[in-house]
Amino acid sequence: MKYVLIIVFALSIFKCSFSQNHIDSIINHSEVERIEKTLASDEMQGRQILSAGIEKAAAFISTEFQKAGLQTWDHLTDYQQRFVMLKPRFISAVGNFDGASIPQKNIIVFTTKPILKITDQSKFEMVQVRATDTFRPGSFIQSKRNILIIVDRSHEKIFNNLALYKPETYPSEKSVFFVMADKLPTKYSLETVHEFTEMKLANVAGIIPGKSKKEEFVIFSAHYDHLGVSTPNASMDSIFNGANDDASGITGVIMLATYFKKLNNNERTLVFAAFTAEESGGFGSQYFSQQMDPAKVMAMFNIEMIGTQSKWGTNSAYITGYEKTDMGKILQKNLEASQFKIHPDPYPEQQLFYRSDNATLARLGVAAHSFSTSKMDVEKYYHTQDDEIETLDIKNMTEIIKAIAISSQSIVAGKDTPSRVDASKLR
Repeated sequence: MKYVLIIVFALSIFKCSFSQNHIDSIINHSEVERIEKTLASDEMQGRQILSAGIEKAAAFISTEFQKAGLQTWDHLTDYQQRFVMLKPRFISAVGNFDGASIPQKNIIVFTTKPILKITDQSKFEMVQVRATDTFRPGSFIQSKRNILIIVDRSHEKIFNNLALYKPETYPSEKSVFFVMADKLPTKYSLETVHEFTEMKLANVAGIIPGKSKKEEFVIFSAHYDHLGVSTPNASMDSIFNGANDDASGITGVIMLATYFKKLNNNERTLVFAAFTAEESGGFGSQYFSQQMDPAKVMAMFNIEMIGTQSKWGTNSAYITGYEKTDMGKILQKNLEASQFKIHPDPYPEQQLFYRSDNATLARLGVAAHSFSTSKMDVEKYYHTQDDEIETLDIKNMTEIIKAIAISSQSIVAGKDTPSRVDASKLR
């Protein structure tokens, strides 16, 4: 019995040693540095949306996914998930309620139709927001229904602020009118005119199909866009290289894709996604999430700024929204043989859980968290032209990527499933 125990113990030591050597040979300093240097180079011109620089970045990420051996996502012909956003410019609005003209300033519409005319014969749901009601415009805008909302004049301040909120949007057959008026009309007509500029954007995504649980997904993601180029200044670098924000996260995603493909033992399907337009409103992750059934997404590891040491130094990171699921506890359990510690977000006042690409799927109940080391209270180079590779700790960053790989193993293997986010408690 004694000899059997010795053999078992020796085999376990060999297995751990082999596993550690295996991960070290794949996720290593030189590869991390190579990828990071490319993404944060001046050649990428700050990776701003709609620029040649971001197209170069998308092509580079696609090449790395191909080298790793990933399959394309959702039957696409390549790794780029292309979509269109529309940027509106208001031209005019006219309206009539029961024979009385409605001033243009009292009409606001959210639509993707250049010319939109509706009357009381149109199939628009009519809703009244009275003086005693709470006016929450966002719930109507996101409703995906054709609605005419009659808003009491007591809500004029919120209504006027709404006029300033005309974000980019996806093409849609649904439109929402807001009209400030005293009462519901019996007969009405409304007409608005807009001009729209098409914005052609693309996420980059690849997958490793699962073996026994193909319909269950685990997502590893980061955003690859950044702030682009500022007005040239002789005394200042004009390129926002975004080495930490978020070339570091994309480097992590590429390294993890390479690692898990070489392991080739994932029971769940792994999705590796590089999102566009995070800095412009999270449009890339929002579009991506619309293509997913959230019930099939078991976990999302969103990687956001891991290029610097955390407030606790090396061997440490934090996840946003730690308290919203038990995912953090699962990750720490998988790391118990190491020195690495995963902490709750130490900057709750910054609302980081809502400020990155995890938020869209989290609002749909997915255990979706951002993994970071950024010291957001004192991060010196955040959103500056000095966020360059020279400011990063590549050695520490390499160890963080390894920690993400190890901490996710039981989820990837289908042995652990994090609890769901209670979306009703999210703002």
